[in-house]
Amino acid sequence: MRVVAKIGTSSVTDDSGSIDHGAITKLTGEIAAVRAAGHEVLLVSSGAVAAGVAALGFDARPADMRTLQAVSAVGQSRIMRVYNDELASFGLVGAQVLVDPHDFVDRTQYLHARDTLGRLLELGCVPIINENDAIANDELRYGDNDRIAALVAHSVNADVLVLLTDLDGLFTADPRFDPTASLVDRVDADDPLMSIRASANGSGRGSGGMASKLAAARIASWSGVRTVIASASRPGVLPDAVADLGVGTTFAPHDRRLPARKLWIAFAAEVSGTITVDDGARHALTTRSTSLLPAGIQTVTGDFGEGGTVDVRGPDGVVFARGMAYVAAADLRAVVGRQTKDLPEGMVHEVIHRDDLVVLPT
Repeated sequence: MRVVAKIGTSSVTDDSGSIDHGAITKLTGEIAAVRAAGHEVLLVSSGAVAAGVAALGFDARPADMRTLQAVSAVGQSRIMRVYNDELASFGLVGAQVLVDPHDFVDRTQYLHARDTLGRLLELGCVPIINENDAIANDELRYGDNDRIAALVAHSVNADVLVLLTDLDGLFTADPRFDPTASLVDRVDADDPLMSIRASANGSGRGSGGMASKLAAARIASWSGVRTVIASASRPGVLPDAVADLGVGTTFAPHDRRLPARKLWIAFAAEVSGTITVDDGARHALTTRSTSLLPAGIQTVTGDFGEGGTVDVRGPDGVVFARGMAYVAAADLRAVVGRQTKDLPEGMVHEVIHRDDLVVLPT
């Protein structure tokens, strides 16, 4: 199998933010065990910013973006050195891969990144992936690695995504504050739990939280990838998750896989605007798989051009679809609500073609 594992900042650093060598020794040992079983492994690892904060002797995580980016550059090299040393002790070669949203937003870059990761696996390497915090600007960066891990899992056609965290999995409530919280061991693809809104609060050293992991699980599910959220500190967690031995919370893959183009539109492309439609248009889009026409549009926000990715929401403000617009925002505002026969000569009739529109899982 092809495995993508993601580990969070709180699981690879201690309370002061320093790199936890013991945690990385454990993780690389488990990666070696999975490799020895004949599987391929890609690792998405956070921790660069926290490691940089500790290395520079800061009392707290900086708040301004320029310092955060500089700090991440300090920490990234240090955490990679530990990974490389530990992997080498098992006869494995690590390969640093830094990505930013452009690698998923731009189709050419998306394919290029996929091919590079594939070649590294062919060479027997363990790709170690992180968001390129040092150069990604605040407007473009994702801010956590959970979504990146899910997008990587899709791009390399992974069989399983394992999100390693400081909790045992998804609970019915936050077990840090509610002693009655119980572990949810399995979530089916159409289970309402796939759309709940969990806490976005992370450990304080990282930027993720259970909400981002649930979002990642949704992306992976609609990519046909089984996902496991489990505790990084559990002995043998990675081999057991790969073997589907009931570790943590397992999210089943959806039996309806979105094709690569639609999945890219739904989850990887940068959203540059919003189109609000009336109830009639929402019904047509969700039940009859039609294209979106100007007549059903109420308002347009954003400054997207032709080919821009936009959210589509109903009059209640709930986003239910995403698509690639064939008409620029400025031109679209001039024809909101018009019937096709009343459109200017030469204007494209379909604002979003049904082949480029994705009704989002709810």
